[in-house]
Amino acid sequence: MPRCRELTHGGLTLTVLDTRTPSRAQPSVARSVRRRDYVMCAPEHFRVAYTINPWMDAADPIDVGRARLQWEVLRNTYLSLGHRVDLVEPMPGQPDMVFAANGGLVVGGRAYGAKFRFPERAAEGAAYADWLRRRGVDVAEPTHTNEGEGDFLALGPMIIAGTGFRTSLEAHIEAASVLDRPVVSLELVDPRFYHLDTAVAVLDDGNGPAPADIAYYPAAFSRHSQRTLRDLFPHAICCSEDDARVLGLNAVSDGHHVVLPSAATGLAGSLRERGYTPVPVDLSEFIKSGGSVKCCTMEMHR
Repeated sequence: MPRCRELTHGGLTLTVLDTRTPSRAQPSVARSVRRRDYVMCAPEHFRVAYTINPWMDAADPIDVGRARLQWEVLRNTYLSLGHRVDLVEPMPGQPDMVFAANGGLVVGGRAYGAKFRFPERAAEGAAYADWLRRRGVDVAEPTHTNEGEGDFLALGPMIIAGTGFRTSLEAHIEAASVLDRPVVSLELVDPRFYHLDTAVAVLDDGNGPAPADIAYYPAAFSRHSQRTLRDLFPHAICCSEDDARVLGLNAVSDGHHVVLPSAATGLAGSLRERGYTPVPVDLSEFIKSGGSVKCCTMEMHR
């Protein structure tokens, strides 16, 4: 099972994958499924209409029919695993609204709304907030820039939060106050991994019998944040660059099944070794816009 270790050379400390035999065995944990409530938005208007991240290239157009089929497969995968999927009505002129994770962070019946960095996506924040309110969720309007579950991941009693590209540190403080949960800030430094959910996958949120568990790509983070992740999750799976580059960490887990991009074969093998069941899906059209499984999925955390 890959884990992380530090190498120091010439005064520079790097976190790398450690393929040596671990000095202590990974804890043996029985994986269990917990039914989840997901929110998705159909890709009716999905296309690359602008460039706001390194993945987007207008010269590489979206195959709209293929994207719709891939999205339907993802939705049906969740349903086949016994989960609920509610749908948000897509708005014309909002091609990235399919990335429902960015619409806010919902925990325990309360939501911290999204306030997007780029004006091209600004209307999505209000659209998702209105949808949540119609379903009885108390939505707190944000005053600071944040992009929902793109940069906020809930684990048990705490939230880990990304900053550096899309979400401000002030939003971390605001989210902690709104949701009454401690927030651990992590600095992203590689523009390819501009949201936390492209660099960290929550494998077990710690709300069941098993402890919280994650996989992550160390090089996406500053040295200080790498140390924070090692301290919090000493048994985390360290993802290779090859798997990170196909957005393998943009995954969704119910505690046993991990739905992830089919190209992330190395990560899938590590998940099997850890006792999870990987469920690969092809979302290659969405990677053209910098998103994949998790980006298309908001979870209504209880």
